[in-house]
Amino acid sequence: MGKNILDNLSLKLGRRNFLKLASVGAGIGATSLFASNDKVREATEEEVKNPFPGSKKVKTICSVCSAGCGIIAEVQNGVWIRQDVAQEHPISQGSHCCKGIDQIDLVKSKQRVKYPLKKVAGKWQRISWETAINEISEKMLKLRKESGPDVAMFLGSAKFNLQQAFYFRKFAAMWGTNNIDHVARI
Repeated sequence: MGKNILDNLSLKLGRRNFLKLASVGAGIGATSLFASNDKVREATEEEVKNPFPGSKKVKTICSVCSAGCGIIAEVQNGVWIRQDVAQEHPISQGSHCCKGIDQIDLVKSKQRVKYPLKKVAGKWQRISWETAINEISEKMLKLRKESGPDVAMFLGSAKFNLQQAFYFRKFAAMWGTNNIDHVARI
């Protein structure tokens, strides 16, 4: 009973913890070396006040879902360079969800598809909107004729507002099916 509490504790440092501590130490060392170098200077008052001269602030709405949270987008030469929450916005009231905070990265992503693509001979090829709509509608009508209207499943979107959801449901009914659901359930 009279054993010292330190006798029960293992003071061994495992390989994984050693590597973690070593990487943290290396990061701190590299950062402090960089910070103490003459390559870093204090920002001027003007740079702190306006880091992107010539930019303009544009009030807009987040497009991730249909809530309509406010964003103040900062635009310079037609390019969205940074964003802030809209403090006086009636819906978001100065806050964002994790997806809204990342809205600028969604818009500027190199993986974002900006026009219709079709795979031809194993490679993606750009096609016109008219061609894409015509080919998709022809295939959909052919499938419905061959297999009936329940061949299709319609998935709604969190981006739909009330009116868009209404028209989407009406489109599924016009198609002839009740196979409709919301993408959030998947």
